[in-house]
Amino acid sequence: MTEDVFCKIVRGEIPVYKVYEDDDFLGVMDIHPINKGQSLMITKKHYRWVDDVPDFGEYFEAAKKVGLATKKALAPLTICYVTLGFEVPHAHIRIIPRFKNDGHEEGLDFKLFKDTTPEELKEIGQKIRDSI
Repeated sequence: MTEDVFCKIVRGEIPVYKVYEDDDFLGVMDIHPINKGQSLMITKKHYRWVDDVPDFGEYFEAAKKVGLATKKALAPLTICYVTLGFEVPHAHIRIIPRFKNDGHEEGLDFKLFKDTTPEELKEIGQKIRDSI
């Protein structure tokens, strides 16, 4: 049994703010966002890297649903989809809304976290869920 944090989330061992769920993928609010409204699309089955996921296209379609819902809910300039994968050894796509003057002037600064309270995560997550 795999023991990374995302496997624990999928098994329901760690509480999250869900924004999306289907048979294969789970979208959750990122508790350490670089912009408010950032979410993560994780695989329910453990895969190390995003390109290990057999249904790669369906995986990105699920992320796109959340990205489009985030656009509708929060009105950012755009959405960035990022798949670095070094922080947690489990496939995940970061879905990051970009706003004017968000502090990420020349790309994305992954050390520039935005403080987000549990109440904000819950509220923003609900807005995104309602927009899917």
